[in-house]
Amino acid sequence: MSRIHEALKKAEQERAVVVTAETEAAPLQTESASLELPARSAEVPLTSGDILSRTVLSAPGSGEYLRFDDLRARCAHPVWHLDPSVNVFVNPDSSARGSEQFRTLRSRLYQMRSNQPLRTLLVTSSIPTEGKTFVANNLAQAIIRQPDRRALLIDADLRRSRLHVPLGAPSSPGLTDYLRGTADLISIIQQGQEGNLCFIPGGNEVTNPSELIANGRMKVLLDRLAPIFDWIILDSPPCLLVADPSVLADICDGVLLVARAGVTPATIAQRACQELRGRNLVGVVLNALQDSHTYHSDYYYYGYGYGDSKEPVN
Repeated sequence: MSRIHEALKKAEQERAVVVTAETEAAPLQTESASLELPARSAEVPLTSGDILSRTVLSAPGSGEYLRFDDLRARCAHPVWHLDPSVNVFVNPDSSARGSEQFRTLRSRLYQMRSNQPLRTLLVTSSIPTEGKTFVANNLAQAIIRQPDRRALLIDADLRRSRLHVPLGAPSSPGLTDYLRGTADLISIIQQGQEGNLCFIPGGNEVTNPSELIANGRMKVLLDRLAPIFDWIILDSPPCLLVADPSVLADICDGVLLVARAGVTPATIAQRACQELRGRNLVGVVLNALQDSHTYHSDYYYYGYGYGDSKEPVN
């Protein structure tokens, strides 16, 4: 915790240059030695047990079971238009280090999974505009670039749903519609690009997001989908503003906190970590950190700096 505080404090003092709406992704150096993990490879092939464990999905309201291929065949298939300015894997002009940082983060998460259950991951931040949506999206893109790996992105920020924007995807029907009982599970899932990435958008605007998140249907959704995806990544509202992230953290396996260099005050980052205490905070991502910084990026469990996007990310 003290390392996060020291790094963010120094970022404040040095007045870090924040990536603006016109800049491209700018990753930074990593200090992987700060994370003590077993020396097994994170890029392991699927075993027969892995395949079996994610084969079936209990269909809502029935005793039937669906395989992933059935789910993919029945879900919506809109044409996504990925924005290259915020998707580091599709931008030919983006620094190669940007995509490599997300591959490193992916590997660290797989290494952690060898020691604990870690399949559903909540991505949040302390305050708005720290880059959580950018991180959630590109982490999922990194995962599906491994052979046969399956990822599901869920926009659980029901107060300001934005995850559909970098994907160029429809925003509804989505999570709010399922939680309200006006849409079934299959109808809110999209697949709009090559590979095994599926997406549940935020859905139609509602006036009672906290009540919807806490009504029990969210846990049912995760329980039904987790067996057939390698990772489910949820983008949530900032954890210091509303209660939604705390409710979501209680039903997810782990939480990834995003902080923004030169913007997030160290005291605010401390408060966020305290808010998430006891909810398996697996790491902190330091976003928009420039190469000119001299301090090491070895914060908490993770310390990676990713570039920012043209879109104001949440």
